[in-house]
Amino acid sequence: MNREPVASGAATYSKIAQVTIFFWIMKVLATTLGETAGDFISMTLGLGYYVGLAITFSILSIVLWAQVGSKTYHPVLFWSAIIATTTAGTEISDFMDRSLGLGYFAGSIILMTGLALSLAVWYYRVGNLRVYPITMPSAESMFWLAVLFSNSLGTAFGDYLVDNVGLSFIQGAVVTAGIILAVAALHYFTRINDVLLFWIAFVFTRPFGATFGDFLTKPLDAGGLSMSRGYASLVTLALLLTVLYVSLRWSSEQRSSPAPADRADLSR
Repeated sequence: MNREPVASGAATYSKIAQVTIFFWIMKVLATTLGETAGDFISMTLGLGYYVGLAITFSILSIVLWAQVGSKTYHPVLFWSAIIATTTAGTEISDFMDRSLGLGYFAGSIILMTGLALSLAVWYYRVGNLRVYPITMPSAESMFWLAVLFSNSLGTAFGDYLVDNVGLSFIQGAVVTAGIILAVAALHYFTRINDVLLFWIAFVFTRPFGATFGDFLTKPLDAGGLSMSRGYASLVTLALLLTVLYVSLRWSSEQRSSPAPADRADLSR
């Protein structure tokens, strides 16, 4: 197996956010924002899924170009990339279901296959699937490809629970929250591979955030709060920035007073 060697003089810092409890809170908020922003572009603005997909992928390409090309970790840039992938994931899932007519179940199978293949190529090229730290450009590129597949898959699965299985938005959120809690329990109380648990949690935080976004914006008679997509997006963005600020303050304090290493994150 050919595995990418560490280049001479390669950076030893990571450009990926450290996976802590703040990471997962921001991930959920980012997915909620991706759901409401994606629907705002395609539905509220009336641009449709073809145009919406073109817009979101254009934004995603610019943000990822800046993220992968940067030399250091920039929190705002990193989370902008996460938001861009979740927004694109919303458009991809809706495009596959409504424009191509594949349905959410078939779309989920296709996206799950894409995620598995991207992880397989990542492992083949790099020799590991370590999420933190990621220091090599090729590993980072594969990380973002896997993130895009994960967010698209999570969107399709969440919509499948609501539209096909018939769960309400709250019930869908409870189901996905239960899966996330089970993954957290496996992380803390078993020795199951953390990389596997990370990607399971990463996928299922997407439908959790998406169903919460639907709960905020869908009509009252459909079980939602009937909040406008634009307003819901702004509120979610404000919450995300608040948590990001708190996490940066916490990280600064941790660097000043380092604590013993433990299994506090799903990143190894």
